[in-house]
Amino acid sequence: MFQKILVANRGEIACRVMTACREMKIPTVAIYSEADRDALHVHLADEAVCVGPPPNRASYLNIPNIISAAVVTGADAVHPGYGNLSENPRFAEITDSCKLTFIGPPAGVIEMLGDKVRARQVAQEAGVRTIPGSMEEVGSAAEARQLAKEYGYPILLKAVAGGGGRGIRDVHNDEQMDQAFETAQAEALSGFGDGRLYIDKFIPSARHIEVQILADKHGHVIHLGERDCSLQLRRQKILEEAPAPGVGKHLRKRLGEAAVRLAQAAGYVGAGTIEFLLDQKAKFYFLEANARVQVEHPVTEMLTGVDIVHEQIRVAGGEPLDYEQGGIWFNGHAIECRILAVDSSNDFAPSPGRIAEWVPPIGPGVRVDTGVTTGSVVPEYYDPMIAKVICWGKNRQVAIARMEAALHSMRVTGIRTIIPFHLRILGNRFFRDGQVDTTFLPRRMG
Repeated sequence: MFQKILVANRGEIACRVMTACREMKIPTVAIYSEADRDALHVHLADEAVCVGPPPNRASYLNIPNIISAAVVTGADAVHPGYGNLSENPRFAEITDSCKLTFIGPPAGVIEMLGDKVRARQVAQEAGVRTIPGSMEEVGSAAEARQLAKEYGYPILLKAVAGGGGRGIRDVHNDEQMDQAFETAQAEALSGFGDGRLYIDKFIPSARHIEVQILADKHGHVIHLGERDCSLQLRRQKILEEAPAPGVGKHLRKRLGEAAVRLAQAAGYVGAGTIEFLLDQKAKFYFLEANARVQVEHPVTEMLTGVDIVHEQIRVAGGEPLDYEQGGIWFNGHAIECRILAVDSSNDFAPSPGRIAEWVPPIGPGVRVDTGVTTGSVVPEYYDPMIAKVICWGKNRQVAIARMEAALHSMRVTGIRTIIPFHLRILGNRFFRDGQVDTTFLPRRMG
């Protein structure tokens, strides 16, 4: 096992990884920007190194400084968390070349799955149904119009190197195509350094379902069931739950088997997710693969009792998975609410500042993953998520009731948060009935 792990991230995921390392008796190194000098993850680590000024590109995306921090402190492994450099194949490759273990899939696998067109090809090779659309990049608006005629409007223009809901444009007719293509291409180039686009057929009232997988270096791949991630604000997930409402045992088995086949075909190693769209006829289509631990991994941990981060670290160290598929049990229901520092009464505008009071909820079945406490500063430079509240219950109704009680009891002052909006969602009768899809927030909460 590893002697020391550098955690190449910040916020709650850095704290989550450090907690797992402490349980495993592995010392940790934190990195931080000048804006995060007093951040919680810095205090939790055994050592900490400043890697640059506040902007992400100058610190948490600064590969030379991060690698130098690992070498100087004597770390022998790097955990990238999620976001930032977690799906950057160059970072994984450089880490390996410096005799450090990258806690994630091999660089080649990250690169392959990060290319959405190549990932679709891998899915088809594995016998997993893909969304109707282009199997190659689309080179021009004229070519996109021709394909749209074949598949039928509406369609989605998507970035080949995209992720996180960015680089996507809805197109409903030929007249919209030129502008949409130009905008999507510019956004893809700006956000990912790659302006290539492809086309997906728009599937109405679809649900966003993802399957958690674990794979070791010995060829073993298992799945830990599915999560429903349909509640999205501007294509960003804000509430997730497991198991997905209305997904029965037979469909769960087929989703899990498809995810495992795809992971095996890709040569996957580590923790990751295979994401699907589920239509109204219970037909599912491969959407994309995320080659990292997900923000919403705690709902699966609460449901199965499997510590995904522990397994991720063990697998990176060459150990076999501690579980077999037949030994995975799904117990009860879990819901996660992402706590964002935004003002939901003001078009979800960011609300940076100092937290004057932080009182997290307590109670049976309640878990809080966070990177802040009383006195913490929420910088303006980074993602506004400051915590995740996860509640487990013996069924969905109990989990919802516990989440409502938890959010009502939570006190966060000095900044605005999304908590009031989450309470509105939890009280919505359509949500309570499990009638969720990717259009839920604009259609039911607009």
